[in-house]
Amino acid sequence: MIMAKKIFRRFLPHPDVIIQNRWIKLLGPRLQEPSLWHINRRSCSLAVALGVFCAFIPVPFQMLIAAVGAIWFRVNTLVAVPLVWISNPVSMGPLYFFCYLVGVEILDIEETGFDFELSFNWLLNGLAAIWQPFLLGCLVVGIISSLTSFVLVRVLWHLHILQHIKERAARRHNRRRDNHPQP
Repeated sequence: MIMAKKIFRRFLPHPDVIIQNRWIKLLGPRLQEPSLWHINRRSCSLAVALGVFCAFIPVPFQMLIAAVGAIWFRVNTLVAVPLVWISNPVSMGPLYFFCYLVGVEILDIEETGFDFELSFNWLLNGLAAIWQPFLLGCLVVGIISSLTSFVLVRVLWHLHILQHIKERAARRHNRRRDNHPQP
């Protein structure tokens, strides 16, 4: 468990640095709760699931949604928020097209033109023709991706702990053997 924490800590800023930030202080004591910054299996796996799910929400300000969700569910904010960048300007087109195709398949309807454009104009006008399969696909893919990432983080964390325990047992065994040589 200690080693898994070290991996996350290597990439994340220290919670004290975040809490002392003048902008965070303005937001009040709710953001200063330790559970939002803890690095443990529960907090990180739920934060990954939340961040991945928010990446499939086809609206602007996904990071804000992830931050509010992290505060609401009391999971690690520094893990949840950056994961929404799975859907970034480069990946949004293919990602949302895949979601649309999933929605078309679930609804068993015929595919129409999907000309995704990263703009408010497309959000207001282009989405009108395909909103049902598109949003259903985003929801389904978001849920499946979120659950998969949650399970994956839990399994990898568990395997990492088991590996650490095996290494510690091997070191202990070697120390005993070195301290008590056989004649």
